[in-house]
Amino acid sequence: MFFPGCLPLIAVLAFLILLPFFFAHLMLAALAKLGLSPQVALLTLLGILVGGSINIPIKRIPRREEYFADPFSLFGFGYMFPRLRVRHRYTTLAVNVGGCVIPCIIAFYQLLRVVSQGTHAIVAVLIVTTLSIIVCYRLARPVPGIGIAMPALIPPLVAAVPSVLLMPDFAPPIAFAAGVAGPLIGADLLHIREIKQVATGMASIGGAGTFDGIVLSGLMAALLA
Repeated sequence: MFFPGCLPLIAVLAFLILLPFFFAHLMLAALAKLGLSPQVALLTLLGILVGGSINIPIKRIPRREEYFADPFSLFGFGYMFPRLRVRHRYTTLAVNVGGCVIPCIIAFYQLLRVVSQGTHAIVAVLIVTTLSIIVCYRLARPVPGIGIAMPALIPPLVAAVPSVLLMPDFAPPIAFAAGVAGPLIGADLLHIREIKQVATGMASIGGAGTFDGIVLSGLMAALLA
């Protein structure tokens, strides 16, 4: 028997099931605007999703106070062992494969495309990237238990709008490069010293829940452009 009162619950469940497919479609659409073939775009998307759970440690930042950290969080499995805690006197600085390494590779490819367009495109990407870095640097703040954080929607807008205004026919590559460089340089790299002030076990550049999502900023910028 069908109960009308179940309609809201069914709608919520359907929304939760379809939401990942919706975001995957948006990411593929953004990658397609960056000159990637459907096959390469799909492999890139899979690499971003799988690589989001892989963090490459690059440095240990000493801390004065001790804290308890999840030893499995570095590999993306902290949620599976919530009761395991290890006492540390340092914060592990890492680079996320899906959220930083892969977007940076794509951004480098976009920069090569920009250079091939001539001086006007090079000047445009320099202007937009500089603006994005400055805005991200101003907005980024250390957050306890997270790392460096800032509003998620502003970096894509800062990268996309000037790109469309300066070079509308070639905006997506410029927006993506600036959308990646802004959070990476302005928010993450220029605020690394402030990690010592934040009680967190791991600060992962491009990792969800620690640093801002570089990949989301770049893809949203390209999509908006």
